[in-house]
Amino acid sequence: MNEDESLRRYGLSPAVEDLGQVRETLEAQAEQADSDTELMKLCCVQLFNAGNLDDVLPIWRAKESSWDAHCSIDVQLLCGAGLEETKAYLATEKSADASEALDYLLSCEATGDFLNFSVENRSRLYARYYLG
Repeated sequence: MNEDESLRRYGLSPAVEDLGQVRETLEAQAEQADSDTELMKLCCVQLFNAGNLDDVLPIWRAKESSWDAHCSIDVQLLCGAGLEETKAYLATEKSADASEALDYLLSCEATGDFLNFSVENRSRLYARYYLG
């Protein structure tokens, strides 16, 4: 599957029953050496729009899977459930990934990457990007 196929099949806000397939696609791409970072970013947008805290760490792992993925997947995509909710979630998770993600998120927040952030505004931005 490529970015266009995923967008046609699931849209930007997949149905609940399709989220598992989006997660599987993201994980499979993150594990490949020659991953499709545009497809990965779209999967992250789709999961962002679902707003589930359980998707924060899979999105983080995808972001950190390669240099290209790190640059392609916006840090804001970790925060589909909200910035404060995501920070609280990561603070309670007891894994190295959660600690690294929280540290990175806090450093990005300190540099202004979340200035005027809202889930709704970010979702609209991605809708304009993908749908015109």
